[in-house]
Amino acid sequence: MILNVSGRTDIVAFYTDWFMNRLKEGCIDVRNPFNPKLVSRINLGDVDLIFFCTKNPIPILDRIKDINKKIYFHVTLTPYKKEIEPNLPDKKRVIEAIKKLSKTIGKDNIVVRYDPVFLSDTYTLEYHTKAFEKICALLEGYVSKILISFIDDYKNVRKNMNILKYREFTEEDYKTIGTSFSNSAKNHSMVVHTCFEDRDLTEYGFVKDECLSKELAFKLTGKVYKEEWKARKERKCHCVKMVDIGVYNSCKHFCKYCYANYDEKKVIENYQHHNPNSSLLIGELTSDDIIKERKD
Repeated sequence: MILNVSGRTDIVAFYTDWFMNRLKEGCIDVRNPFNPKLVSRINLGDVDLIFFCTKNPIPILDRIKDINKKIYFHVTLTPYKKEIEPNLPDKKRVIEAIKKLSKTIGKDNIVVRYDPVFLSDTYTLEYHTKAFEKICALLEGYVSKILISFIDDYKNVRKNMNILKYREFTEEDYKTIGTSFSNSAKNHSMVVHTCFEDRDLTEYGFVKDECLSKELAFKLTGKVYKEEWKARKERKCHCVKMVDIGVYNSCKHFCKYCYANYDEKKVIENYQHHNPNSSLLIGELTSDDIIKERKD
């Protein structure tokens, strides 16, 4: 089994204590987001790999040594300001954290995500090309792969259009991003790739690759994973099957382009119901919950 920690919320940034408690206890309970009374119980003894996704690895840096599992990190690092990403740490601190993480787990076990890319009067092509070059220069020797994706038409994106003010990409925009990003990555000994984007930019030197392919999963765990991640099937993603232990509307970064948050009041409410000693990320088990042990 592969745990995704997490595409639904930033567990590392806000819930590291809870996660470390669950590792110690040996199990995690996860409510089905579409059928809340159905709870999956995950025995951590069945977990082969933990795939962390975070914008702030700082809270877990000094606790990596206590995780007795194979781990793989995606760390999102974007050039946006506070009006877009209100609650992220200073970018310099995140970059230093990425360097420390790389030294701890090895650069082949960490990917930086420049995600999502959008264009506006503030965040122009020139802005992005300079920002991407700077990130590559600062992380040279610490990261070998950078993944990019483009902004999608999520509910939260539409809701925050007055803040994002993004415009559609033209083919010339894709060409500029493709050539400049590819050159920056190459000049700093990195590969830049996309996962399930409609425009994969391979004609400009990008590599089209899954976030966690079957080949990479085998390399990391020594096990063969035949199934793809059904939760991403409609998005034409071919990543291996993973189990996401997060909860929607529970991330306090409040990024204006986020797909997993769409109700900030609900985020605050959920966070108030978080107990670091509960088996659930948000709330507690109830007597009428249906608990089923998950094996894969």
